[in-house]
Amino acid sequence: MKILSWNVNGLRAVHKKGFLEWLKTAKPDILCVQETKAGIADLPPELTTIPGYHSYFSEADKKGYSGTALYTRKEPDKISSSFGAKKYDNEGRIIRADFNDTVLFNIYFPNGKASPERLAYKYGFYDAFLDALDKLKKHNKKVIITGDVNTAHKEIDLARPKENSKISGFLPEERAWIDKVVEHGFIDTFRMFQDGPGHYTWWDLMTGARERNVGWRIDYFFVSENLKASVKNAFILPDVMGSDHCPVGIDLQT
Repeated sequence: MKILSWNVNGLRAVHKKGFLEWLKTAKPDILCVQETKAGIADLPPELTTIPGYHSYFSEADKKGYSGTALYTRKEPDKISSSFGAKKYDNEGRIIRADFNDTVLFNIYFPNGKASPERLAYKYGFYDAFLDALDKLKKHNKKVIITGDVNTAHKEIDLARPKENSKISGFLPEERAWIDKVVEHGFIDTFRMFQDGPGHYTWWDLMTGARERNVGWRIDYFFVSENLKASVKNAFILPDVMGSDHCPVGIDLQT
């Protein structure tokens, strides 16, 4: 099973840049999308009813902001737009899909750069989500977490760590939360297969950083320990254009 994840920075915008053609070529079993910037009523029908896929959307109360989408060949047993903390449910950041004993979270985690208030919101979101993960672990669920985490974990995960050490996205407190995710038994799948530098998923469009590969790895797939042996590959697709992020993915033996 191939699962892909992509922050598209506007689903309607990436549609105009060949999104559906790319999807036909990539042929994922599941595609998780973040930052759709649109509700289902705003999208053309070719984006809401893609042949061969069941489609699900979570939209923000605020128009044209945030939002997530899920395209899956197999119909989930259950779909939710929450991980159980209602105060974080109004920005369209969450889609949870249950497939038997496996739980997939497609999440667009908050960005903390705008203000101290948004950084505090990000920390609260992080902690509430980790609490939800711990509850699932107690029930021995197999858990997949993917999306734009909006934090680079280690110095190897961005091109210029020293220059960004006091910037939200690479603050010690943000990085420490990813440490907690790992300590709680969740595995950064990309680092199972690649331990070298220079692998990024986001580049600043304003500075032409992508051409110089001055980027950040802030899009992830984490899996619970009981799924580790099923992960056969994890990868980044930096040549896929259309957004300031590129897709990431895993191959999972089912």
